[in-house]
Amino acid sequence: MNKTAQIKKNHQFIKFRKLVIVSILIGFLSAFLGISLKKITEYYEEIFFHQVSVNPLFYILFPVFGLSVIYFLRQYLFKKKENKGIKEVFESTQTTKNLPSYKIPSHFINGLLTVVFGGSTGIEVSTVVATATIGSVAHEKENVFRQYKTELICAGVAAGVTALFSSPIAGILFALEVISRKVTRAFIISNVIAVSIAFGLLSILKEEPLFAVSIETWHLKAIPYFILLGILAGMNSVYLTKCVLFFKSQFGKIGTHYYKIIIGSAVLSISLFIFPQLYGEGYHAIKGIFGNTAQIPLTITLALTFIGILILKPIVTSITLASGGNGGVFAPSLFIGAFLGLLLASVLNSFFHVNVIPVNFMIIGMAAVLSASIHAPFTAIFLVCGLTNDYTLFLPILVVCLISKYTAKTLYPYTVYSYAPSLTK
Repeated sequence: MNKTAQIKKNHQFIKFRKLVIVSILIGFLSAFLGISLKKITEYYEEIFFHQVSVNPLFYILFPVFGLSVIYFLRQYLFKKKENKGIKEVFESTQTTKNLPSYKIPSHFINGLLTVVFGGSTGIEVSTVVATATIGSVAHEKENVFRQYKTELICAGVAAGVTALFSSPIAGILFALEVISRKVTRAFIISNVIAVSIAFGLLSILKEEPLFAVSIETWHLKAIPYFILLGILAGMNSVYLTKCVLFFKSQFGKIGTHYYKIIIGSAVLSISLFIFPQLYGEGYHAIKGIFGNTAQIPLTITLALTFIGILILKPIVTSITLASGGNGGVFAPSLFIGAFLGLLLASVLNSFFHVNVIPVNFMIIGMAAVLSASIHAPFTAIFLVCGLTNDYTLFLPILVVCLISKYTAKTLYPYTVYSYAPSLTK
């Protein structure tokens, strides 16, 4: 009996040791992939965006070229299969189907091409699926890992999100709230190790927060306006979700993919020409506004510009995805939230003279729309705080994220990732 117990104990120790080792490896590879994709995308997006600002002809050429290259890569290099985004990860964790290894270069390359050529989305979903694939491939390598499929996939996802947003807590919470939705001992071990490796790599590389902005202390008098922002954020997230689902459905009826590219690139080109802020992830527009909020008086023209951006962004994002682009609603949610918060703060200050702080409303708006779009409030809280490396607004962000999520769920119970046509029949 003692011998049997000892053998069992040794077996458990070997399993634990192997889980630790594979989690370290997944964490390193996922973080390396996430950091690489982020750096390359930022570098080329800046170059290409400068080119279109100098020569508007590129507003026409870049989208059609980018979508065409992505289509031909899928046809001749990536087995003629379209990327389904995070739904692929769901299917993998809930069935015996595994994520094939070609998903790593497929999402890396197509995500990069989509954004740098003007596609109005982001690299976050590309990173999530590619890093989930790293975990999926690792789980297939040894029999001992077969029972840890979801945990290892989540470890890759958590490390990838950590690499993008410099927030290990957001990485773990995203893997938990959106992918796994359950906690096991193996989940805690593998994910904590993976995000620790990812965060360690970020520290070695001295990665700076995406938005280096000075956040001011919030005041109790702003609470009613924060609540209003949460409700508006929930409504905007539902608009984004329904746009994505609607345009994917409509474009799915177009039999010839060339027509999808032509229609998609035409809409994208016109939209980018009217509102250059919609180019790529849109982080360049947010950064530009962060430093000038105090100097931006709200005029009718500016108000109409903000409203136009808020109306068009979900449409352009949806058409980017429906016509073959790679991405999701992460970056668009942050973008919409920032402009929604700025518009609300500007209206309150200009017409009601309440003197709220625009930067605070932008930050809270980013978290609120993301929370409502993916139904993951705690992920949104720590992710946005990680983007600014500042937790001054933690409490109002918490409250507003919960309000926005439940507003969105009341209006429409699905997200882009949880929706399935059979659920509505």
